[in-house]
Amino acid sequence: MPTPPLKAVTLTHVRYTKGDQLGYFLAWVSLVPVFISLGGFISHFIFRRELQGMFFALGILISQIISELTKKVVQQARPETCALLEMCDSHGWPSSHSEYVFFFAVYMTLLTCKGIGGIWKVKSKWIFLFLYWSLAPLTMYSRVYLGYHTIPQVFAGAALGTFLGWVWFWVVNSVLFSYFPAIEESAFGRMFYIKDTSHIPSVFKFEYDNARAARRNMASKST
Repeated sequence: MPTPPLKAVTLTHVRYTKGDQLGYFLAWVSLVPVFISLGGFISHFIFRRELQGMFFALGILISQIISELTKKVVQQARPETCALLEMCDSHGWPSSHSEYVFFFAVYMTLLTCKGIGGIWKVKSKWIFLFLYWSLAPLTMYSRVYLGYHTIPQVFAGAALGTFLGWVWFWVVNSVLFSYFPAIEESAFGRMFYIKDTSHIPSVFKFEYDNARAARRNMASKST
């Protein structure tokens, strides 16, 4: 009986040419969407449970579904290097990695520039904007350099991610935002401590001041 072919989990299955230091670096860059999803959004829900962050994550999930559906419709093959990468059984247009990082960069840029939640100080904004827009094209380049996509495929993903990022930001902050108080007060919101701090000018200062006030209050009660 013939042995069935093996297939790798593509979530973290990134290959590069042995001895290629740039390829090794770009292989890690290519995993940026994984780090954002697992290290960012999951930890955000566990420790923060902010509605802005939760709808941000929902938008990325929806955009990835749209990207995968588009691939199935277009059915454009990956470059010839897909044989070495064991990726020829999946389609390449548009690049989901590029779509992801550009959606993230656009959405985070709009959050940062509009100061929603008051998290970023004015002087810090440019540092974070530089970080977003350094990772996005670098991730896009990594997918071409490592042989997973062609140049048109990564640009298609970047264009789709940019468009969906703008649209979803408008939907969340112009349409869904009015429902945030109702979500907070719902049974689900009270059970999981879901909150919205978009209306607070400086979240860090607000939490810092309240934490100190609570400690002083506890100390005064114990004396």
